[in-house]
Amino acid sequence: MWIVRLALARPYTFIVLSVVLLLISPVVLLRTPVDIFPSINIPVISVIWTYTGLAPSEMERVLSPSSSALSPPA
Repeated sequence: MWIVRLALARPYTFIVLSVVLLLISPVVLLRTPVDIFPSINIPVISVIWTYTGLAPSEMERVLSPSSSALSPPA
């Protein structure tokens, strides 16, 4: 309640503070660094199997259990 009484007693002080705040805020916003593409390290696992001579259907049958074990839980 004391700040309301102070603002009513000294209105020009609060007007000047408001104008100063409005003038300083664009400068502060322009000087604030913004990183558009921050570096994010996402964990990735690469697994490569080489089975020569297998048909695609056999390759799918062989690798299905391994791929489901590596996938995250839903």
